[in-house]
Amino acid sequence: MFGGLIIRGVRRQGRFIVPAAVTTTAVSRSKKTLLLDSTVAAVAVANNSSTPNNPSLSSLSNSSSSNSLRYYSSINTTKIAERVERMLLRKAKSKLSYDDIAKALGVTNTYAAQLLLGQAKLTSSTAEKLREVLPYLDDYGYQLGKEYDKDIQSMQNDFPMRTFDTELLKEPNIYRTYEALLHNGEAIKTIINEQCGDGIMSAIDFYCDVGTTTGTIHGEKRVVITFNGKFLPFIEQSSTENSAKSPRD
Repeated sequence: MFGGLIIRGVRRQGRFIVPAAVTTTAVSRSKKTLLLDSTVAAVAVANNSSTPNNPSLSSLSNSSSSNSLRYYSSINTTKIAERVERMLLRKAKSKLSYDDIAKALGVTNTYAAQLLLGQAKLTSSTAEKLREVLPYLDDYGYQLGKEYDKDIQSMQNDFPMRTFDTELLKEPNIYRTYEALLHNGEAIKTIINEQCGDGIMSAIDFYCDVGTTTGTIHGEKRVVITFNGKFLPFIEQSSTENSAKSPRD
């Protein structure tokens, strides 16, 4: 959810760009919607359109929309969105999967995707590993090499705006995952309470990993999503332990 930028599918030069799996809503300072997609890079490479004569970034940032938009004054969503596209283009050029990048960085594949999508903050130690796995590209378009150091620094300095837009739930892959959690939510809560007590699973001290397995009966590919979150118990609000009592006039 990089800077809360709404990302739409867009038809360009006869090609329909499919919306990214993880997107959010906002608007640039010029109040124009940026169009961005994790498949833009792959489409550009496949169509040999990733050249200085076909400046994807400028065409994306000049696209407008009549949709209702959310604006965050504390961050520059335009620059973040442009940085995300450059990082995705670098990934496409490297031909590495998120599993490949995650292994090199020592993180989960979901977290590797979050880093490139601007949904997680890059640490200095991981930044050095990222430089090795996605090296400086001076032979590619969109000034990828020129902006490389700035992008890596921005990923370390900028705090992510972790949010989401309800438009995400219209994307079938995301909606079905959300639906699965809703349908199984009460059962999951009951089992967590039974096994851990009265509390919740943290989404901050948290690991998410996406993988696949093969069905034992029909041999079909199956998706496996693992949530690994710290258990946080609810506390009894003891008055003697309350270190910030409210005043009484």
